[in-house]
Parts: sequence; C-alpha cells; structure tokens
Amino acid sequence: MPYDTKKEILALGAMDPELKALLEAHPPPPMKFTTMQALREDVKDRTLQAIEALGPPPSSVKQTDITYETIDGTELRARLYQPTSPSDNGSPLIVMYHGGGFCLGIPESEEKACRDFVRAFNAVCVSPAYRLAPEFPFPQGPKDAWDALRWAAESASSWGADLSRGFIVGGTSAGGNLACVVTHLARDEGLTPPLTGHYLCIAGLVPPSRMPDRYKNWAHSYEQNKMDPINGQAVIDVFTAAYKPDLDDGVYNGPLIHPNGRAGLPPAFLQVDGADTLRDDSLIYERILREEHGIETRMVVYPGLPHAHWAFFPTLKASAKFWQDQLEGMGWLLERTPATAKV
Repeated sequence: MPYDTKKEILALGAMDPELKALLEAHPPPPMKFTTMQALREDVKDRTLQAIEALGPPPSSVKQTDITYETIDGTELRARLYQPTSPSDNGSPLIVMYHGGGFCLGIPESEEKACRDFVRAFNAVCVSPAYRLAPEFPFPQGPKDAWDALRWAAESASSWGADLSRGFIVGGTSAGGNLACVVTHLARDEGLTPPLTGHYLCIAGLVPPSRMPDRYKNWAHSYEQNKMDPINGQAVIDVFTAAYKPDLDDGVYNGPLIHPNGRAGLPPAFLQVDGADTLRDDSLIYERILREEHGIETRMVVYPGLPHAHWAFFPTLKASAKFWQDQLEGMGWLLERTPATAKV
C-alpha cells in the first residue's frame, strides 16, 4: 500500500487493539529518559534480559567476539556469527548495526536477528560496535560504521563468506540510519564488491526540520506520535542534545537529503512501526526509491505499534510477525527462501 493520503498515513498511528488491551491490563512503568545515564541503564537492563532469555547460541551457530580497527587506529569490538557447518555453496554476508539513538546499545542488541540469519540462510553475520555520544558526538558513529563495513568486506573470505552470494547491510533505529548512510557511501566510494541490498528497520532518515518541501504532505509522524513514551519527542531531545548532529549534513546524518540522491542504490527492505515518530521517514524513502528511481523495494508496516514494538512488547502477535517478516524480507534481499524450520 503506498499510503498516498494524509488520512491513510494518520490511520497508521491509531493504537493496535491488542497493545491497548495489554497496556490497560498491565500498565508499564514509565521509561526514565530525563538523563542519558538513566536511559543507558534502562536500555542496558532490557538488552541483558533479552540476551539472557535467548540463552546460549544453538549448536548450528558459532559466536565470536573480535575487533576491528578504525581509520584513526582505534580498536572496536564486533560480534561475529558463523554457521558451524559451512555451506558448499558459500555464505552471504550480513552486517547489522545496533540501535540506541547513537548514544547507547551494544552489538548483542542484534543477537536474535544475527542468529536467525545464520540458521535461516547459512549466512555469516557481523554486528560491529561504534563509538557513542556524548563521549563521541556526530559524526564519529557514522564514520566508525563506514570503517566497519569496509573491514567486513575485506574480512569476508576469512570468515567463510562469499560476497557473490549476497552482501547486505542493515540496522535497527539509529542502526538503520547508519545502514542507510553507509549504503550511500558504498555507492559513492565504489565499495568492491558492491552491496546487493540494504535493510532499514524503524530508521530515522532526516531531521524533521529538514524534510524537503515536496515530501511534507506525507510527513506527519513526528507531530502525531510526539508523546510516545518509547521514542517520543522527549527521548529524541535527550539523544539529539548528546549526539549534536549537523542537521544539514545529508552524507553522514540525513540520507534522505543526500546531495547525490538515491540513484544507483541496491534494493531495500524496510520494517516500519505505525505509531513511531520515525514512521514517515521510511514511508517517504521507500516511495522515492520505488517511484523516482525504479529501485526494488519491499516494506512491511505495523499499524498502531510504537518504536521497536517487538522488543518492548514481545508477547504481541505483531511481535512474532515482526521476526517472521524480518526473515522473509532478508530472504527477498538474498533471493532465497529462509529455512524457517531451523530457526
């Protein structure tokens, strides 16, 4: 569905009935977002709980903590996920950036996704860390992400990956922004081999004040969802104050206003939450790729659900659907059917 009218777009923000019933029965405690430290502790606790719930890696997945070196000589951590029984046909490589508003998060935030990709596609997956604000404000995170992607391309064969089988970059929230940023850089800098696809999950792609005039009639989510306790304006303000982005930078901050446009980008798979402040960035980006450049896209929208609904409300049917959709969308990018029975 293209979501052509304001009415159709705003309808995506109406609360999902199952979520409404859950919140009425079990009101969650308010998130602590008044300071960066409080927010970091809250997210760290949630991430560690999620990792503990996952348990140890399955026997089919080998996990290794490794490091990569940035262009300024700094060593940063990454987590590598490989199939314990490599395929004779070669493994695609998937690079996944974690979210956290450029201020928090760890590679393990993408643990379930990376394990699932290994099992479903016999893929090699790597989730690199990047330096975080406020200690390392903009543009350090995007520059680290670009260094990580080039390192991954150079290291792929030593990990058992064959980039001719697929070379995908993806990420969640801030990680989705980074994935989009480095996809444009890979095009412009002539990364070899080139990316074969990019995956953007609930990504912010342009500061709302810099949305181009020609797309403003489709941009309503920041105003409609500004009171969302998960990723509303109060949370965004904390992140922005720490990250200090250049709002006019279309290369490292707002790829939707990239000075070189979007021609020549690889296919894109997007997952979008309907009650998220970032919703319309993805809806507009997908429209631009598809209508203005003829780039293949696939998009799944979750009406009435807030930012990262699957992480905050894992019992919802829409959360189970998210994980299924993620595998199917990655399979679409890789042009192969996911082995869901192995996941």
